[in-house]
Amino acid sequence: MASSWNSVGLEVLYQVLGWVAFFAWSFSFYPQVLLNYRRKSVVGLNFDFLVLNLTKHSSYLIYNAAMFFSPFIQRQYHEKYGDKEMIPVAANDVAFSVHAVTLTAITVFQVFIYERGTQKISKVCISISAIVWIAAIVCIGIAWPKSEWLWLIDVFNSIQVGMTAIKYIPQAIMNFTRKSTIGWSIGNILLDLTGGVLNFGQMGVQSIDQHTLVNFYGNIGKTLLSLETVFFDILFIIQHYVLYPVRRDENGKAIISERIAPLISPSDKPDEYNV
Repeated sequence: MASSWNSVGLEVLYQVLGWVAFFAWSFSFYPQVLLNYRRKSVVGLNFDFLVLNLTKHSSYLIYNAAMFFSPFIQRQYHEKYGDKEMIPVAANDVAFSVHAVTLTAITVFQVFIYERGTQKISKVCISISAIVWIAAIVCIGIAWPKSEWLWLIDVFNSIQVGMTAIKYIPQAIMNFTRKSTIGWSIGNILLDLTGGVLNFGQMGVQSIDQHTLVNFYGNIGKTLLSLETVFFDILFIIQHYVLYPVRRDENGKAIISERIAPLISPSDKPDEYNV
């Protein structure tokens, strides 16, 4: 028997939290895109972060879309966790993933058309991405003969969790090295934090209604995604507002510290925007 909600009120709250989280996370991509457009520069935005982020969101899209649209995978999920358990993916999860892949791809495109100084993708990042996708292809080959699709999409879910855990590290280190967050949008972080908290709250509402924690460990990727997001967003907020606050002149323009000079060629103009 298919699972259903016990409380209409909690079901409505679940949907509200999910879609507000969707809009917060979706809008979080725009401050960085707009900042890049206004500056006509991506200096200060770490390219390793972009590549790892694209891998993360692509993997998450595969997981969400497969779980939400495939009756076969849903049946395997119920066989593993019980017929009364609701699938741990909502429509807003799929919508977010589609939007995230699209906006991340647009940001990657900006890297090719705007000033990027001496920045480039590291060999470590290239190696990690190559290993991840080769492993994913191998897993597809393993799952195909036995139709172990739930296991396969769990692999992609694990990939997105791993990418989330490491994708922010290059940017955090870059901010530390430059002693500045200019070029890295704080608007992105504030919206991302909002989405992470609401996403976790959405899972909590479902858990309360179903009187079980299965949705937390049945979709461990979503659970860890929220926790990792909150952790790194708080770190970036501390970097931006406490450790490396933006100093501005009387006209409100950012004053660039000499400590970030190595990332900018002598001919580059100072950054004047920071969203």
